[in-house]
Amino acid sequence: MKTKILFLLLFAGLGCYAQNPTDEYFKLTRAGFIEKNAYETTAFVEKYFRVPGNTGFNASIHYVENILKKAGFVEQKQNEFEAPLTYRIEKRTMKNSTWEPVDANIDIVGEAQPLISYKTNRNMIPINCSSTPADGITANVVYIEKIVPAEIEKMDLKGKILFSENNPSRLLQIATKVGAIGVLGYSMPEYTQPEIHQTSIQFGSMKANSEVWTLLLSFAAKEKLKSACLKGETKLKVNIQTKIYPSEELTIVANVRGSINPTERFVFSVQEPGANDNASGVGTLAEMARLTAELYQAKKINPKRSLTFLWGDEIVSTRRYITDDTTRAKGILWGISLDMVGEDTQKTGGSFLIEKMPDPSAIWTRGTDKHTEWGAGDVSEKDLFPHYFNDFIFDICKAQGKYANWTVNYNPFEGGSDHTPFLQNKIPGLLMWHFTDVFYHTDNDRIDKVSPTEMKNVGISGLTAAYTLISADENTAIATVSQVKADALTRLKTEFELSKKAIADGKATNDEKHIIEVWCKWYVDALATINKIPVKAETTKVGSAIKFATNEIEKQTKVYLAELM
Repeated sequence: MKTKILFLLLFAGLGCYAQNPTDEYFKLTRAGFIEKNAYETTAFVEKYFRVPGNTGFNASIHYVENILKKAGFVEQKQNEFEAPLTYRIEKRTMKNSTWEPVDANIDIVGEAQPLISYKTNRNMIPINCSSTPADGITANVVYIEKIVPAEIEKMDLKGKILFSENNPSRLLQIATKVGAIGVLGYSMPEYTQPEIHQTSIQFGSMKANSEVWTLLLSFAAKEKLKSACLKGETKLKVNIQTKIYPSEELTIVANVRGSINPTERFVFSVQEPGANDNASGVGTLAEMARLTAELYQAKKINPKRSLTFLWGDEIVSTRRYITDDTTRAKGILWGISLDMVGEDTQKTGGSFLIEKMPDPSAIWTRGTDKHTEWGAGDVSEKDLFPHYFNDFIFDICKAQGKYANWTVNYNPFEGGSDHTPFLQNKIPGLLMWHFTDVFYHTDNDRIDKVSPTEMKNVGISGLTAAYTLISADENTAIATVSQVKADALTRLKTEFELSKKAIADGKATNDEKHIIEVWCKWYVDALATINKIPVKAETTKVGSAIKFATNEIEKQTKVYLAELM
């Protein structure tokens, strides 16, 4: 009886004791985030086709460096905590040469206008493609309707250009074998709607140091060339100019030192070649770092744990940051990838999404849950990652959505961005992104598709979450318990209704009960992780709140399971 009374007293006081700790941070980030800054950085970065080590990639790193220096970050000399605000540029000699495109044209001999040009389609040149002679190459093009290696090898293709409606990589090896000089291909997924957006080309890559060059065509160029080939002999003049040279890979890391537990940290990371994907991440993160320095120097925030901003090669830099220093890795408590965060959704068709860490919706995707066109990951029960981070970030984004009339959605775990290195190393990691985007990875992903307002909403949400967690106290933890418990009960009710309908439709009762049980366990285990939120343990109130919430969830689960009998 005494325990029950204590619980009742504890939760009766939550309304005044655990005021939402994010409110003050929202005021600061909403007032301070300058979307014009984020947009200008994005505009600078997206001018370049960026791969590690090339001119555009390095220029982008140094552009961010200048932002950091102006904001008050000082270059690290010995260690990252030698000053409150530090940055460093890590330089690594690359094993392979870097690559950058310069120019390209394909002309149908006898026609005035080029079939396609780099000036309008910079993705037409795959990464690692070499140059033609300076004056270009003129040769007959052969349309390959079906790729049957044995049949192609019987054809006289020496010195010719092969063309098919497939990814050129499928023909590269055969082309080399038969003495062809080049390959033209076409590869656009359905969700990019190529018949509507006929000039789009998704960026690709090819085998380095190949004897045969390859180029990619848009839907419009592919259709025009196919029509010409079907009418009779077609000759092309192709000119490709690229640069391939030794270089260094650069990564820039900025740190805001925590005052109590500096080795514990929250990490943001970004990169990739397009405008939304992912110059918008670079620009948003740069403005987030600038604002953080401003608030810190004005003594409006006093981080108790450290905050790290990371710009580098997608996935590679994040994985290396985590795995190169095992001591540092132990202190990484959360990670967020900002990937495609600036989309003008009216133009791209994409929606802002939080990609969740693996929860049961990644296994049983039903109801309003749905995967994107990226596709489901291979997730089983052993891969589930119970943690409060999913609901914590989603609820902060929903609060900003309500405030700014901003649409916020989520998707089950799929993988494929910088959140995966965190998860692979047992660190809570989430992805902030937009999908499904008809311009994804295409050369129509340019600055005109970027929304400063969208970047501001993402930046505000990300920073508010980070500031809250790196200085979290007992109040923060108790408020999070209440939030996660409410989210758990809502999810369990949804899953119960879905299972009840599934059983009525003939699904096995035991299978449906198992789904409810797994959701219950996931949330119970997620609640347990809230114990580690406070920077310093104060009392046993957080543990008591977790115990009370756990009992509520388990009790409601038993009711649902009984009703499914």
